[in-house]
Amino acid sequence: MLEKIFLIICLPSALTAQLCIPNAPAACQVQLRNKPAGHRANAWNEGEKVLFQTTMAFVMRQHLKQEFSLSNILVCNETAPVSLWFVVTSPLDPTLLVDKEDVAAAVRKFRHRINCVFLLTDLTLEFVDLYPTLAEPAKLRLSVYLVVFLVMMSVIGAVMVVLFVSTVRELKCKKKQEADKGEEQQRVKKVENGSTSEDVHDTMF
Repeated sequence: MLEKIFLIICLPSALTAQLCIPNAPAACQVQLRNKPAGHRANAWNEGEKVLFQTTMAFVMRQHLKQEFSLSNILVCNETAPVSLWFVVTSPLDPTLLVDKEDVAAAVRKFRHRINCVFLLTDLTLEFVDLYPTLAEPAKLRLSVYLVVFLVMMSVIGAVMVVLFVSTVRELKCKKKQEADKGEEQQRVKKVENGSTSEDVHDTMF
């Protein structure tokens, strides 16, 4: 019985020592920067470590849709002020590690949730070499908005050109009609004046 208890107690530590190795292909490094983080850097303790493991388990669950738990997040090589390495083991086989690419994708996808849990930012809680992807969607959104804006401006410009051309044509047509009408009136007057002169001439004779 005592041997089983001893095995249960020692197994996680032994597993961590074997699987969680700094600079290993599946290992990720986390640094809590002192100056920007302020008191949070000094408050990092065993409770914060457990909170980190729990948060990462949640993130991995959400990303890979598997039953990750705190025991799947192995932390090692903790150094002051705050620097640590961690790996993620498979919930199906605790001796297998999840690829770093999957961990990185999960961190990028839920980085805002991780920051909110620790009341930190990308500048104070750094996942080394796991660059946030928040800027890329922003650029994409900006590009989409720019394209939409340009399209709308093009449509508005085209409508304004059409209205301007139509207005100019209407004015020209109106002027031409007025000119034609004036010429017609003058022609009628000339005809009327000519008829009147002939009548007067006939009357005199």
